[in-house]
Amino acid sequence: MPAMNTQYRFLATLTIISLMFVIGACRAQSNQSSTQTASPSPQPKTITAADLTKLRWIEGSWKGTGDIDKPFYERYKFENETTLRVETLADEKFAEVTDTSRFELKDGHFGSSSGESGSVAIAFDDNSITFAPLGKARNSFRFQRESADSWKAILNWKAADGTPKERVYKMERMPGSN
Repeated sequence: MPAMNTQYRFLATLTIISLMFVIGACRAQSNQSSTQTASPSPQPKTITAADLTKLRWIEGSWKGTGDIDKPFYERYKFENETTLRVETLADEKFAEVTDTSRFELKDGHFGSSSGESGSVAIAFDDNSITFAPLGKARNSFRFQRESADSWKAILNWKAADGTPKERVYKMERMPGSN
């Protein structure tokens, strides 16, 4: 009997060690998979209300063109020193607002949110501001000043297959716009 008891202990120990290895390998694979699919949290740029005065160049009514069938129209206006309202307009008459969003400064971070998606500024200077996605949002974007009457909206994202994509819209100030 002693030989059988020793053999049983050996097999039990071997089984436990094997199970521990399999469980450890599964955990490592699970952690690796979640790391690969989860996007890292963006590092928000600390911004003050005084800093936002540098973004006043974006105020006005704009016509957007690019890789699209027809132009689109937007109006940007600071409601106060910490909130930028962005209105999407039906056409060049600027009479009908079809959508409104707001970028707000809260706790030193400037961004916008809608439901489970949003964006936060991660870079900011006199001529541009860059936003990273939050929540379910998937694209980053940058507003890049070109002149007093034009700027570019540059959107970046990854296609379903992981291929990086970019779309650039040229924004031109509409006549009579501040």
